[in-house]
Amino acid sequence: MRTLMTGPAWVSYAQIYVESTETWADLHECFGGQQNGLCGAAIGGRLWLITGLHTGEVGFTVELHDDEPPVDEEWEEVVEASYRPEGPTALNGWGGHGYWPLDLELIDYRVRYSAWGMEASEQSAGPMDGERYLVQFWPAPRAPDRVVRQTSAQAAYWHDFAKTQPPPPTAEERAESERQRAEEERRAEVERERREAEALLAVETENWGGRLPSDRLRELSWRAIEVAELDRPLLDAVDQLDGATQRAIARWAARRTLAEARLAEIDWIASALDAMDSGEELPASFHESPGAWERLWSDRRIVSTTITTVDGHSDNFHQQSMAFPAILAASADDPLVAAVDTIRIGAHTYGFGRPQLFFAALRRAFPSLALV
Repeated sequence: MRTLMTGPAWVSYAQIYVESTETWADLHECFGGQQNGLCGAAIGGRLWLITGLHTGEVGFTVELHDDEPPVDEEWEEVVEASYRPEGPTALNGWGGHGYWPLDLELIDYRVRYSAWGMEASEQSAGPMDGERYLVQFWPAPRAPDRVVRQTSAQAAYWHDFAKTQPPPPTAEERAESERQRAEEERRAEVERERREAEALLAVETENWGGRLPSDRLRELSWRAIEVAELDRPLLDAVDQLDGATQRAIARWAARRTLAEARLAEIDWIASALDAMDSGEELPASFHESPGAWERLWSDRRIVSTTITTVDGHSDNFHQQSMAFPAILAASADDPLVAAVDTIRIGAHTYGFGRPQLFFAALRRAFPSLALV
């Protein structure tokens, strides 16, 4: 026999525990399906031990035996149950009041819980000298719990309580419950994802003016959305044209946009527009930052005008700076990107209340837009 722990132990709410798992179980679960109400062993890896004293110190001893020890006649209350540790085991007080490691192997044990002075302590206002408890472990196969000796009304109360608790679920029932829980979580996640997808789709549909665009337009994201907000039929029509026509639209829109900002008449910009129309590379300065922009802002021949933005929120946008990127946009590798970007820039260059003038001119220049 080995003594694993002996001395005073602090109890709270008339309880103390032997624990080898972090999984918590309540009072009802630990005593579920048992005959005894003093040593709750219905949940694996845990023992819930009832004391007479509500709060304070009691004598406590824990022993490990090689074989079943005899029942000492001095103990007033004696119960037994089966216990198997699931990890490092310790005697733990409620709320962290006391911790005593117990050197137990991960095997099946029989545990005997014996009490003396339980009734007198429970009835008194404070701890009674001599209230003590003994926990004895020895290797043994699993067997039903039992009440070995009962002498007090307090112990009888807890035994009656235990007999009214439903037994804990079997391993198969726990597995099925876990499977159902996992399935419910999976369905909830699928439903959550479905609702999120629906919400995102609704927002996207609203952003595009009530109906979703083609995959190609969706790839252009905000560029195409800005045109859709102003003239969705025009955007869809441009999307359905062949690449050559889209490229032609981009070049027309760039030239018209720069003309609106009175930039097309400036010689070095006019030369770049001619190169754009013939499919040649733009002058190197147009690809070097900030080269072309510095020239734009320093050329004294260029007028400076302001416009109100198409949404009407700002009335001091520099029109020439708004229009200038059109010549670069028209040279984009993807003709659809070139067309959409130059149309977008042109609409912004025309400003608040005037994009439809630009769109009307575009439709006149490309009658196929009205036929698509």
